Amino acid sequence: MSGASAIPVEDTEVVVVGARCAGSAAAAAFAQAGRRVVLLEATRLPSDTLSTHLLWPGGVAELRRLGALDRVAELGAPPMRTAYAAGAGHAIRSSFAPVDGVDYALCVRRTGLDAALAATAVAAGAQLRDGARVGELLWRGTRCAGVRYTDSSGTHELRAALVVGADGRRSTVARLAGASRPRLFAPSGRDCYFAYWRDTAVEWRGVAAQWRDGADLGTAFPCDDGLLLALVQPPASQDRPGPGGAERRYREAIERIPGLTARLAGCERVGRVRSATGLVSYFRGSSGPGWALPGDAGHFKDPVTAQGIRDALHYGRRLGELAAPVLHEPQRLDAALRAWESQRLTECLGIYQWTNRLSRATPMSPLEIQLYRRATGDPELARAVTEIFSRTKDPKDVFTPGLAAALAVGALRAAWPSVGPVLTELLHEARDTAADWWQSRAHPAITPATAAVPGVRHA
Repeated sequence: MSGASAIPVEDTEVVVVGARCAGSAAAAAFAQAGRRVVLLEATRLPSDTLSTHLLWPGGVAELRRLGALDRVAELGAPPMRTAYAAGAGHAIRSSFAPVDGVDYALCVRRTGLDAALAATAVAAGAQLRDGARVGELLWRGTRCAGVRYTDSSGTHELRAALVVGADGRRSTVARLAGASRPRLFAPSGRDCYFAYWRDTAVEWRGVAAQWRDGADLGTAFPCDDGLLLALVQPPASQDRPGPGGAERRYREAIERIPGLTARLAGCERVGRVRSATGLVSYFRGSSGPGWALPGDAGHFKDPVTAQGIRDALHYGRRLGELAAPVLHEPQRLDAALRAWESQRLTECLGIYQWTNRLSRATPMSPLEIQLYRRATGDPELARAVTEIFSRTKDPKDVFTPGLAAALAVGALRAAWPSVGPVLTELLHEARDTAADWWQSRAHPAITPATAAVPGVRHA
């Protein structure tokens, strides 16, 4: 800290680095609890960021809990009350089970969404400083005690009881805290390409749609300003796309998905194709003395299940609720941070494992085909699967041993007498189930540490 006397020094209680979904949610929760919060954002809001920005009903319910839903609703994204999934000749339509009274999904572009979330944090009492880039963490022994950042007026120091790093997958706070290396990780088998279209299909404006064709996956989500987000996730390519490569791969993937091609008929593309490649899902170590990592800074899942914003909002808010009451009691604060991290890992591991399976970019398996066939005639099963996406059910609560047996029998009957591929798939499924079970038991960070922290519960 040599030379610190020339740098303006300020005291607060919480510094949140990153003012988008996780950061604004955490800042709002701390401010609502009466804590002094400074929210630092490197960009100038409102601004865009790379994101597929779908919120299932569980995510929309998080907006309501945070007090941001009215601001977000004003942006004009249409409520999607129908889920549509098609693959292997089967098409499933289902409604969404309500989550705290919310029975619809929303797809809101990040420029408006993030500005609404930051405004919610400011309205709660947080102080927003955009154009502020964190370059160093301040330490008192082994305890994080604040940040040093720069903005247009120079370099500043902010001292705080807690530094929250909500600054994304390439988190500066994670790197400076020595937490960049993940504890669990799984490379995706898919690349992601998406673009916006001027939507002319009025009858589809209330539908969140997905298609599976071969190894390709495509989605269409109506969003604000009369636009449609059309996304494709083809198998990952090892080749760099080069000039025009994203455009070509996007167009080729759409052409391989007839249902998505039909959905886009009459729609006009707006803007360029955006891409996310080389994706890796992970859990990082997300807490330490005086610091925590909500959002993508600490945990990221492949976008194939569209869980990122919901989890950023939920665990950002939960961080504030758990840590605010013990902010100035270091031992209790550290216990609360560990409990929060353990809670997130415990609650997210099942959807993380399920997402990793869907991100393998393989053609639909015999068991998946049977699931689609069965759900076509079973509205309750179709609705239960949507509850996984809304996080009111864990995958294991839907894909029970009884359902697994029924799907296996159906797949064997459909393939008879050529059952070899089905038996191979059943062996793979058994192997994957065992590996997931072992991962949930063997990883030390999964053991909850909540006994001494009031108010911590596990869903």
